[in-house]
Amino acid sequence: MTATIVDMLDVASLETGMHRLLVALVHNGLGRPLYLPALVAKGRREGPTVGITAAVHGNELNGIPVIHRLMRQLEPSKLRGTVVAMPAVNTSGIHRFEREFQDGTDLNHIMPGRADGNAAQVYAYRFIDRIVSKFDVLLDLHTASFGRVNSLYIRADMTDPKAAAMAYRQRPQIIVHNPPSDGTLRGAATEMGIPAITIEIGDPQRFQARLIKRTCIGLRAVLADLGMVSRRPVAPSAPPVVCARSYWLYTDHGGLLDVRPELTASVTKGDVIAELHDIFGDLQATYHADNDGVVIGHSVNPVACTGARILHLGIRATGTSNFVMPSPAVVPE
Repeated sequence: MTATIVDMLDVASLETGMHRLLVALVHNGLGRPLYLPALVAKGRREGPTVGITAAVHGNELNGIPVIHRLMRQLEPSKLRGTVVAMPAVNTSGIHRFEREFQDGTDLNHIMPGRADGNAAQVYAYRFIDRIVSKFDVLLDLHTASFGRVNSLYIRADMTDPKAAAMAYRQRPQIIVHNPPSDGTLRGAATEMGIPAITIEIGDPQRFQARLIKRTCIGLRAVLADLGMVSRRPVAPSAPPVVCARSYWLYTDHGGLLDVRPELTASVTKGDVIAELHDIFGDLQATYHADNDGVVIGHSVNPVACTGARILHLGIRATGTSNFVMPSPAVVPE
């Protein structure tokens, strides 16, 4: 199928069916356009427009095959509404095996960008203005960054019924209550009234088949919840651990780091979570959990300077939280 070159997303102009688009957002120093690939499934019946984005960071790749797998499953003749999937938001970062945009900027720190800004700001602004603004819902796919690993977890505002429903439907291992912050794609979408969640799918710069499959099933469940596709039965799974907040623990000395707990493991305040040795093998520091919690992610890079990340700790939500709880419908189908 040939890709069509466009300047912006215009769902109304598309016929029912599958489409491949190349959106020309900006130009390089030779005056040639930098194209942003899009896969669009437009259904036969009217319905919402759901946006799915991947690789906002160029080293976060698991979302790409998630999108490919999901889009292969969709049948426009049976679809209500439109699914717009952007598998490579940060194309320059992907080419260079780097997290940042071509000018060294983290795109997920500058959303919604600026119309009259620098290279990254203009790119972010046009991406939001010409593509994301057309969405009714956003699901933003990420992974851990270099030197770290992640569980399958979601960041969402769990006081927002729409965001909470999408988070539960994904059936992740962990959900972290995390109101969207300024500068993120999720935050920019939310400011525009677009319900959004961030889905963290494992580790950087690789494809992980089990997590890819599980995430794809979750995305299809969200579409089913919106009435866009039919429901499918799925295998039962453990309910997610819901966390009221999360934070990273850091080293206060440099050395060779050995992190002990596995992903999704429960830790108790005072448990040993890591040891740090110098190059001669002498113990420099022992680190302990400062709270009861669950391991969301952790460092896998043994070489740790002072202030290096150790472990991402989630603090479980209590029964007194004001979070939206899953409805009876949000169970294995």
